[in-house]
Amino acid sequence: MPMAAADIETLILAAFPDAKVEITDLAGDGDHYAARVVSAAFRGLPRVRQHQAVYAALGGRMGGELHALQLTTAIPD
Repeated sequence: MPMAAADIETLILAAFPDAKVEITDLAGDGDHYAARVVSAAFRGLPRVRQHQAVYAALGGRMGGELHALQLTTAIPD
């Protein structure tokens, strides 16, 4: 069963309470999303580590409930 955008946002916010999260359903099928996550927690981390942290927040759902996630991370200005 596809994962709802609100569920993705909830999981990310549980790991990064200060984050601003924008989720976009890319194909309209609930299976292919883009997420933009802005959090101060990413400060000092290389982009790969930032992405790994977000994927870890999803608790192993990538490739199962969540088929594809195009991820963009950033640090607040």
